[in-house]
Amino acid sequence: MNLLRSILTVGGLTMVSRVLGFIRDILIAAIVGATGVGDAFFVAFKLPNLFRRLFAEGGFASAFVPIFAGKLEADGEAPARKFAEESLAVLFVLLAVVTALAEIAMPWLMRGLAPGFLDEPEKFGLTVWLTRITFPYLLFISLVSLLAGVLNSVGKFAAAAATPVLLNLSLIGFLLAAAPVLPSPAHALAWGVFAAGAVQLAWLYWAAARAGFALRLNWPRLTGDVRLLFRRIVPVALGAGVYQINLVIDMIIASLLPSGSISYLFFADRVTQLPLGVIGVAVGTALLPMLSRQLRAGEDAAAMRSQNRALEFSLLLTIPAAIALAIIAGPIVAALFQRGAFTAGQASATAAALAVYAWGLPAYVLVKALAPGFFARGDTRTPVIISVAAMAVNVGLSLALIGPFLHVGIAAATAVSSWLNAGALGFVLWRRGHFEPDARLKARLARTIAAGAVMGAGLYWGSGALAGLAAGPELDRNLGLAVLVGGGLAVFGLAAMVTGAARPADLRSFLKRA
Repeated sequence: MNLLRSILTVGGLTMVSRVLGFIRDILIAAIVGATGVGDAFFVAFKLPNLFRRLFAEGGFASAFVPIFAGKLEADGEAPARKFAEESLAVLFVLLAVVTALAEIAMPWLMRGLAPGFLDEPEKFGLTVWLTRITFPYLLFISLVSLLAGVLNSVGKFAAAAATPVLLNLSLIGFLLAAAPVLPSPAHALAWGVFAAGAVQLAWLYWAAARAGFALRLNWPRLTGDVRLLFRRIVPVALGAGVYQINLVIDMIIASLLPSGSISYLFFADRVTQLPLGVIGVAVGTALLPMLSRQLRAGEDAAAMRSQNRALEFSLLLTIPAAIALAIIAGPIVAALFQRGAFTAGQASATAAALAVYAWGLPAYVLVKALAPGFFARGDTRTPVIISVAAMAVNVGLSLALIGPFLHVGIAAATAVSSWLNAGALGFVLWRRGHFEPDARLKARLARTIAAGAVMGAGLYWGSGALAGLAAGPELDRNLGLAVLVGGGLAVFGLAAMVTGAARPADLRSFLKRA
């Protein structure tokens, strides 16, 4: 299994999904804007979206894949299939019960997730109704994550990586086609989430059947392997998903701020999700089954090399992305979202949050790349302890900073807590002898920072020179952003070659292997 080829497969399809996600968000911004209705949908979307990221990109996959891949490597296909079918049966029954209870208890759940909405009964009622529509997505996406874990373990990454594309296509389709005949565009979006879950599940089951793993839904039994799986799921989800959990905490606190604050944070987070999803999710998805198999086979040196190369690849892309997002946050938000119901003032407030979120981007991705080092060894306790500590810092800083900085203070707290999480994960792996930065990683990191600094200086100068375009009509804003992005990519590429952060020989070798 080639690590880079797997990363490129997942990352490429995730890039398609993120581009469609931007189209989706541009439409939402233009039609809904940063309004109370928008806040209601984003809260309703947060629960299923949170579980999508925790399960499909975090907790369930990180707990399931090491067990399934280990059985596949050591015992063969039949025991691995048996474990997958046992897990499917128990997961289905458990989630069906949880979904039913949540539908009944939704008004009380919303009191915890959006306490600030209680002062606006109409907004609160709309949020409860929309969340009842979207919540069954949890059932669908959790079953999707199991099927994705099976496919990833046998080296089939494309079908699972394509599932977010179906979500974005569904949301875009429902927003354009159903919004005129439903009470509001938010209702159309909520039904789009529900429909997407059903389509994604059908797609993954078909892909698994083609790969020879058409799983049967049997009577649920709590076998020893299933008990082990569920003992690992919750701590793994917390350990790998601290960033997403921090965003939920952000939402709860932001509901206490002026109307629109949740929308500002949502749109700012959506921009950071492009590099986070393309790089972080791709690296974590491809690295975990590889580390699991290498460690199971006793190839400790190979596992160490895989960990180093995953970090090198992650930092090569996220450091310049973070610098760029921080420096040209204003032009990015204005070009992407400032039209229709999304005003210039709302764009400015969103850009302020994006600039702060950006400084935490490398940490968000490092967590995705470091967590598999624990999960592949069956350690789920350490990441959860670290994540809980990081979340405590996030809550404390958010409450301290919302007074003077409103929603921007929440973004700052999230970035700081994510760096604490990533730093602690790396330190513990190093202390245990499971990770040692090699000479190549150290050298490439220094050179990447230098190349990023050169690019940042160029973007700072360019954003000043093109300030008139950024403040102009939509066509001028788009032109200005295209010049900044294209120029920034060219400057970083040249600086990376000059400093040695990336070498043409490496690129040729990567492409040849891929």
